[in-house]
Amino acid sequence: MKSKLTAVALAAVVVAGTAATAIPASAATAKAEPTRCHTADLKAGFAMGDDAKPEMEQSERQTQAYIWFTNQSRRTCTLSGFAGVDMVGAQKTDGTWSLARSSEKPTKMTLEQGDTVGFSVNLLPVAGSTPQKEKFVPAKFLVTPPDETEHFTLKWPFGGQILKQDGATHPGTYLNPVGL
Repeated sequence: MKSKLTAVALAAVVVAGTAATAIPASAATAKAEPTRCHTADLKAGFAMGDDAKPEMEQSERQTQAYIWFTNQSRRTCTLSGFAGVDMVGAQKTDGTWSLARSSEKPTKMTLEQGDTVGFSVNLLPVAGSTPQKEKFVPAKFLVTPPDETEHFTLKWPFGGQILKQDGATHPGTYLNPVGL
């Protein structure tokens, strides 16, 4: 019944000789909010600039590696939350280490076509004298965008070793949300 009344009211405006510029609210097209980015919308990689490389040769303090996502789709999309990051070790004893998340609060990031956003991974490198069983030697990072199930496989390009804390409650190696 409502659509019939709308059509009758619109016809009355046209019959009266007035241009029909009013469009019923149900027919108006509002610009839709962007939806989340999917793995297929994105590219991923490690930031490789001199100021972005982790200092893996030292063992006195944490260092950071940076991973980026670029929107390669033709649409605007959003990312919010934490990526999933699993480190795959180079040694047979390393296995796969799913990184813990920081306590930082995520924010929604809007990416237009070609925009890039990153996140940091805090790492705790170890000294060469550390016993081998306490060392994790990264080979690959499996990086899954927030709220997705498909991942990117990124080869670890920086060398070094990380203190193996894959069972720790508060490990020194963990990741931050997208945008931090």
